[in-house]
Amino acid sequence: MAASSANPAPKAPSKSGRLLRVFALLLACGLALAGGLVVSIGPQRALSLLPLGDAEAAPEEATADAGPEAAPSADAPAKDNVVVTPFQEIIVNITATTATGRQTSRFLKLNIALAYDATLPGAGNIETRKLFLRDSFQEYLRQLNETDLQGSIGLVRLKAELLRRARAISESDAPQQFLIADLIIQ
Repeated sequence: MAASSANPAPKAPSKSGRLLRVFALLLACGLALAGGLVVSIGPQRALSLLPLGDAEAAPEEATADAGPEAAPSADAPAKDNVVVTPFQEIIVNITATTATGRQTSRFLKLNIALAYDATLPGAGNIETRKLFLRDSFQEYLRQLNETDLQGSIGLVRLKAELLRRARAISESDAPQQFLIADLIIQ
């Protein structure tokens, strides 16, 4: 009996301690969620979501910063100035690594179309420089590894790089996005 009184049983955490831990966990989750939102939509658009007292200016700023992917409002006219121009099918060799670590070659087949705003200055350069665009795309695609194209982030990177090259060659901000019809690695 003397031994049991010398080693008291460990105390369970109090209710206030548990509540404090749950609150801290919920706060950390909320901050992580807010950080992910800011990273995904950008700091300017995230700030436009906050009610900062200037309620009338916020909707105007949100539509100005929304970019080409924003949905048009009910009173805004439909965008008839977006032109979609397809490219010929592109087939290139890319590098792949086998399960044993050996380098091998694979075929990449890509069917893409470029959507651009015909009203922006320099939009006429796109059709006249289409062969130069295709050449630049092939140059980039030949440098890729199979792992560069894996997952949704691979497609995002591919589209971003093709868009960057299209804007550089056309010397314009008219190119808005690339549409991928087929992407096959064989």
